[in-house]
Amino acid sequence: MAVELNGNDKAIREILENATVIAVVGISNDHYYTSYQVANYLQEKGYLIYPVNPNIDDVDGHRSYPSLSAVPAPVDIVNVFRKSDYLSEIVDEAIAIGAKTVWAQLDVVDDAAVKKALAAGLNIATNLCIRTEHERLKIAPKKRG
Repeated sequence: MAVELNGNDKAIREILENATVIAVVGISNDHYYTSYQVANYLQEKGYLIYPVNPNIDDVDGHRSYPSLSAVPAPVDIVNVFRKSDYLSEIVDEAIAIGAKTVWAQLDVVDDAAVKKALAAGLNIATNLCIRTEHERLKIAPKKRG
């Protein structure tokens, strides 16, 4: 059953402990941007990160994909670093690829997109930093194969 993650530590913990693949939509290849720093942190914690940004070719040598549908693996979490205006469209893409969770970063909020995600069976967080939650809940790093 899909859940709204805001304020639900148990669900957040379960999702972060069980996820392995995170697509970061709106990632920057500039080390000074939060999207880059958060993706780097998640990668250091053992998640497989797929950069999604049609305006850049790569992030530190890792290919950047133009859309979620171009990501060559099943996605557990779609981490969104785009303006709120784009969230509904990203939820549509997440539904289309069968993602499990949409995680919209700080200041990314759209109530209609939340309702759409939940109705389609996706977990969703809005206006919440995935790195902050990972650190706050002291989620253990992934064990590498």
